[in-house]
Amino acid sequence: MSKILTAYFSATGVTAKVAEKLSEAVGADLYEIRPEIPYTKADLNWRDKQSRSSIEMSDPKSRPAILGRCDKLDNKEYEILLVGFPIWWYVAPTIINAFLESYDLTGITVIPFATSGSSGMGKTNEKLSPSCKGAKLIEGKVFKINTGKTELAEWFNGLKL
Repeated sequence: MSKILTAYFSATGVTAKVAEKLSEAVGADLYEIRPEIPYTKADLNWRDKQSRSSIEMSDPKSRPAILGRCDKLDNKEYEILLVGFPIWWYVAPTIINAFLESYDLTGITVIPFATSGSSGMGKTNEKLSPSCKGAKLIEGKVFKINTGKTELAEWFNGLKL
């Protein structure tokens, strides 16, 4: 069993592709963070202030319900948690906060990674930090869909864990 988990939320499939490559590159287990109610294209329309994603992101307390749990994370079988997501409004979607808050992360190193067409990590760590009680939160990085396994492995291996 790997001591590393790559957990990811992917609204359109882009983050899933990067998460799969990263997981293979570093020998991590892979876990998909799935919303209880899947997002539709209309839900993801950031130009519509009444879309689901806009409403969630405008409420810092929003915690979308998650489908299922990662038993191995519950059982403290991981030392490192790579958590991936698309950047929404320069931060992680609130479903990531919901995921992190639903586990005891004491003693685990949490490393965010994201996908975005043009945005950087913004205030991601600042907004995720309260959701990572007891964990060591490392600064993450944004990747493009075409990032290769070698680049992902080099990034991971260069982290100061």
